[in-house]
Amino acid sequence: MGKATGFLEYTRIESSASEPLERIKNFNEFHTPLNEQERCEQAARCMDCGVPFCQNGKMLCGMISGCPLNNLIPEWNDLLYRGHKDQALERLLMTNNFPEFTSRVCPALCEKACTCGLNGAPVTVKENENAIIEYGFESGLMQPVIPEIRSGKRIAVIGSGPSGLAAADTLNHRGHSVTVFEREDRVGGLLMYGIPNMKLEKHIIERRTELMRAEGVTFVTNADVGSSVSADEILESFDAVILCCGSSNPRDIKAEGRDAEGIYFAVDFLKSTTKSLLASDLSDGNYISAEGKNVVIIGGGDTGNDCVGTSVRHGCKSVVQIEMMPKLPDERAENNPWPEWPRVCKTDYGQEEAAAVFGSDPRVYETTVKEFIKDENGKLCAVKTVRLEFVTDPETGRRAPREIEGSEQILPCELCLIAAGFLGCQGYVAEAFGAELNERTNVKTESGSFSTNVPKVFAAGDMHIGQSLVVRAIREGRDAAHEADEYLMGYTNL
Repeated sequence: MGKATGFLEYTRIESSASEPLERIKNFNEFHTPLNEQERCEQAARCMDCGVPFCQNGKMLCGMISGCPLNNLIPEWNDLLYRGHKDQALERLLMTNNFPEFTSRVCPALCEKACTCGLNGAPVTVKENENAIIEYGFESGLMQPVIPEIRSGKRIAVIGSGPSGLAAADTLNHRGHSVTVFEREDRVGGLLMYGIPNMKLEKHIIERRTELMRAEGVTFVTNADVGSSVSADEILESFDAVILCCGSSNPRDIKAEGRDAEGIYFAVDFLKSTTKSLLASDLSDGNYISAEGKNVVIIGGGDTGNDCVGTSVRHGCKSVVQIEMMPKLPDERAENNPWPEWPRVCKTDYGQEEAAAVFGSDPRVYETTVKEFIKDENGKLCAVKTVRLEFVTDPETGRRAPREIEGSEQILPCELCLIAAGFLGCQGYVAEAFGAELNERTNVKTESGSFSTNVPKVFAAGDMHIGQSLVVRAIREGRDAAHEADEYLMGYTNL
């Protein structure tokens, strides 16, 4: 696939990013695509590797290796290289409902398993995917595809995040009538309010949902099922229900002074910024502001990085990102061979921007917050941190963190953002439908199934498997649609 000797002739070139000090002036996406010739050369690097691990999508040592959607990557790379972009678009859309989302926010599991990356730089799969789907929209190929025959079956999808949208899109193209209920004021779920604008501009989501509306999908916003909208009425009115409400129960930090004013969950911080940005370009002031404040972010993952980038754009006084775990190695360790997901340290856009503004990487490793310190008015003014060391339990062999005595430090802090992950779904929606939860507070199903204990009610996405990736949520939505279709029709051709 691609040019047989392409990986030898061309080096990996990525789309250029605006300089950190320039891009923090706004909340726009900041990458400039390669020109057509350069993109063809990058597609030409896809080698005829025999076994394309890039599209494998299997678990290796507890981590996904390759694309969970099993995207036909070598095929559309070959077509892109040869200039057959229309056909490349067809092959891309066969497995991925929303390449415009994954090509922006996915961590590129495909590239981490690329054979070309075993002894060199992997193929720019993610950017090639983006070039194909954006060509589709720009050239007018992405037109509504309206089913010629409707099945007469009505399906309710609860939640409009990536899994809900994927389930709705798949079932609508099958010919069912689909209504998506979203509790927020805009469609998109995690995509709309959980991911900052600079990673995924919101007109990209609206462009897709408008296409879905034209194809027959109905969206109902400000519809909080289980609260303002009756679950019983939905069960009576629809032939099947798919719960796709995400893993939106944030993990808290239990420390003295937690009731101080100025401590927020990361998701609430990011959501408030995006809402105000869309409503007034932040001029209304209806958001949690980091301007002029010393910011401490608890959590070293992608959400923590998004909080760093957003705080810098607000004009924070300083920013520190606390990570409980040790710093990962800069290169693969011997016990982490290809094609496993590489457990290596990466510096993301937010950390680059903080370093450019304040002169150093904002991350502090093997540290946790021991106390939130309040002033006389109950407002947060500082946090007390403590260093950690990981010791092995001689009985269980497990490594666990232990505080290092005398390592406490006081950091000035008027805004603390908790980005420590999520514990499971908010249970009121499942409870309203009578769906059981498992020990991890995800909706309970049999292994490999999406059916709940309630007839005609299915679950998909993070609500089903716990906090995960957008690409995996799309796969969940597609697979749940397959099972729901078989339930409704007695067979499925999805």
